Amino acid sequence: MSDSSLPLAGLRVVEFTHMVMGPTCGMILADLGAEVIKVEPPGGDNTRRLVGSGAGFFGTFNRNKKSLAVDVKDPRGREIVLRLLADADVFSENFKSGTMEQLGFGVDALARLNPRLVYVTHKGFLPGPYEHRTALDEVVQMMGGLAYMTGPEGRPLRAGSSVNDIMGGMFGAIGALAALAQREKTGRGQPVQSALFENNVLLVAQHMMQFAVTGRAAAPMPSRISAWAVYDVFDVRDGGQIFLAAVSDTQWALLCDEFGFADLKADPRLASNTDRVHAREWMLPELRRRFAGFAADELAARFEKVGLPYAPITRPPELFDDPHLAATGGLAPVTLPADASSAGRAIDTRVPLLPLTIGGRRPGVRQGPPALGAHTADLLRALGYAPEDIAQLRRAGVIGGPATEEPPPH
Repeated sequence: MSDSSLPLAGLRVVEFTHMVMGPTCGMILADLGAEVIKVEPPGGDNTRRLVGSGAGFFGTFNRNKKSLAVDVKDPRGREIVLRLLADADVFSENFKSGTMEQLGFGVDALARLNPRLVYVTHKGFLPGPYEHRTALDEVVQMMGGLAYMTGPEGRPLRAGSSVNDIMGGMFGAIGALAALAQREKTGRGQPVQSALFENNVLLVAQHMMQFAVTGRAAAPMPSRISAWAVYDVFDVRDGGQIFLAAVSDTQWALLCDEFGFADLKADPRLASNTDRVHAREWMLPELRRRFAGFAADELAARFEKVGLPYAPITRPPELFDDPHLAATGGLAPVTLPADASSAGRAIDTRVPLLPLTIGGRRPGVRQGPPALGAHTADLLRALGYAPEDIAQLRRAGVIGGPATEEPPPH
């Protein structure tokens, strides 16, 4: 899709974001066509320099954005951002409460500057007794029941991805789109807030409702009573593993017919899914024994042939070679800038796109994550700054980024 054909083309988003939650919101809006300007200090967003589990954050969540490197603590830098915000559509931030107010970018100040502005904040908690606590994804997973549900009894375990950060950013984007839609009716923007803790509570809502309906607390996933009889990981030949499922009476019959389990199909103790759930204590060991001699690939092929659910146990790096993603264009080429790479050089790779289509097409990567300040000079020129003014601001340390298109100092 070209920029102009995307649904949010023509919208301007200015973001003060770092890590995952806020950048995810901006990435979604940018992928859908908005001009997203990432405001960074002249030294750059610290997320660019993360290592270990954070090494992929910047490259994942900052594509299709522009980078403006500016010192907003300097009045001249603050004036640059205010000029951008005067006709922007969305402002997005995920810093500690009070930070934007201290910089002069609080919700009331920006509403006076631009009444049409939608102001999105991403916080740990929505307003209430916890709102001043410092929160992280893992913190809210622990206090919000998700870690309890993920790990075995007595061993709370965080989910293996930044689920609340990513979903929190997604709900920030949803809120922004809702506020923009309402602005069409009222002519005015409004504040939008998403939060890690409340997002986590939504993730465990089904377990809360299970208790409300049954009067029994949900057990952690490793020891849960599954709603389906065959719905588990099986150890098979040569140390392989595969997830196999048969969640209906029809699927159970297909499984038994495919593998010649006539005795199990005829067993009255296994007549219905409910019967099989109650029989799991002896039925699953029997199925494990029967499947143990098969290779994982053979089981996958036979489950595929008869339309039964199955899945290989895949590690994230293996997804780069996934045939479905390759065939559908689900991974897009991208170049990560040297200043966001632990290798110290630009890296060509591929990145997953948004999990949706619009008009049958996936919104793609129009440009990779920006190098620090890559768009500073262009944005300032568009705001009316003369080349000499831009050079002076750079010499004063107010702005950063490449200076190749600016005149040398006199």
